[in-house]
Amino acid sequence: MNTIDISYENAQYKAFAPKKAVLDYLNKVVEAVGLKNVDFSVSFVSEPSMHEMNRDFRNIDDSTDILSFAAEDEDSDGSVFITAGRRKRVLGDMVICPEVLKRNAKTFNVTENEELRRLLIHGVLHLSGDNHTTNDMSEPMLIRQEKILSDLALSGQTLLN
Repeated sequence: MNTIDISYENAQYKAFAPKKAVLDYLNKVVEAVGLKNVDFSVSFVSEPSMHEMNRDFRNIDDSTDILSFAAEDEDSDGSVFITAGRRKRVLGDMVICPEVLKRNAKTFNVTENEELRRLLIHGVLHLSGDNHTTNDMSEPMLIRQEKILSDLALSGQTLLN
């Protein structure tokens, strides 16, 4: 069983991305990625908060749509803990900025729902160890992301109705 903590900087974000819908979708994403018994968090934060984190952690003085902070690195043998008799892999934390997500949805001519689903998949892939060096859609991680997005949409996993 996965442990996924969802937090919101304000109530507006909770209305935009309801906890139950996000949890249900993330559990499907985790399964699609091939993981189980994982622990991670997702926080929905304001643009000023995201700008500050992007500046502090990536030295980029601008906001972004998502940041992922993996608990494991290449030299790690994995962060694992045992709870209720089960081993859990700690993936880390992802942070999403709804304002930037909404702007990107308009720019990419997709619904906000689709962009949110894409970011949740993107974050889980990063937390599980996948990476990309550019945003070119030929990047293997981004190809995998879009396949998962498509597969889950075909199975009726649309997040928000």
